Amino acid sequence: MVRLTTDLIAKSRHNFKKKRGLSLEYYLKTLTHLHFSGHNIEDIGDLSACENLTVLYLYNNRVTLIQNLDYACNLTHLYLQNNNIARIDNLAHLHKLCKLYLGGNKISLLEGLEGLGELEELHMEGQRLPPEEKLLFEPRTLRSLAKCLCIFNVNNNNIDEIGELAVLWQIEHFSAADNKLHNLEELEKVSGSWPWLVQMDLRGNPVCKSAKYRDRLITACKPLKVLDGRDIQEVTRVFLVNWEKSKEAKKKKEMARVKSPLLTNNMSMVSQGVCPGHLCCHARAQGWMKPQQQPHRVQQLKSCLYRQSRMAVTSDVNKTIT
Repeated sequence: MVRLTTDLIAKSRHNFKKKRGLSLEYYLKTLTHLHFSGHNIEDIGDLSACENLTVLYLYNNRVTLIQNLDYACNLTHLYLQNNNIARIDNLAHLHKLCKLYLGGNKISLLEGLEGLGELEELHMEGQRLPPEEKLLFEPRTLRSLAKCLCIFNVNNNNIDEIGELAVLWQIEHFSAADNKLHNLEELEKVSGSWPWLVQMDLRGNPVCKSAKYRDRLITACKPLKVLDGRDIQEVTRVFLVNWEKSKEAKKKKEMARVKSPLLTNNMSMVSQGVCPGHLCCHARAQGWMKPQQQPHRVQQLKSCLYRQSRMAVTSDVNKTIT
């Protein structure tokens, strides 16, 4: 089994041998970048002597556990993609970590990132999971990343819904290509809740075949500039927004037009001495309501009609006499 230790670092021609004349202890203290990708490493040993390490390259190995990194309080970049990691562990002390690469492992649950308040990029693409499993998200971890995570890559993880990701309101770049997303309404709601989202990639999902898929997402997410690898022209956005507004205005106008005949019919009933309310109509029909009990507005209308009728009769009489 190949284990990453200070002895392995000392034997590496790409590391310590370039610093001839320095003691190993001093060299380890000055070490900031460590390159051990593709070395068949299965285990991370004690590297506490590398107290100033900021970037660690361990991708394309056989690592199964994330361990012995408590010392690396200055670590900002950690590359662990394409290993055999099944669980995210032992990263709580990496308070300065900005970029974490975990793609191509066997992780089924995003967890264990609480306290990483500086984490801006998280890459979880292509986990090697059974066909019936999908990448899940632990709510506490999502809430802890809400104020810092800007770039999130979850491509090719059998994901079929992302509603819980709406809490990540600092997201700028979101990649969820080659998953099983199908709910366009959910995507509109989530992307619309991300005020800084400028780039999104959903290629290879069933939802991409939905009617007006691109138009609806452009309208829902105002800051979006690139969707599925294609730039969004401002003139296109303005046209879609205005078109949406015109549809809403037309809908309101149609509703007003439908209501108008009902109002006209009610006024006609009132002019005939019929109260528009169902109870009042029934009461008048049965003779239950006396004139003094009728609504004041109805009495006014009847008085007006009575005066007009008297004036018309008087006019006809005068014509006859003349």
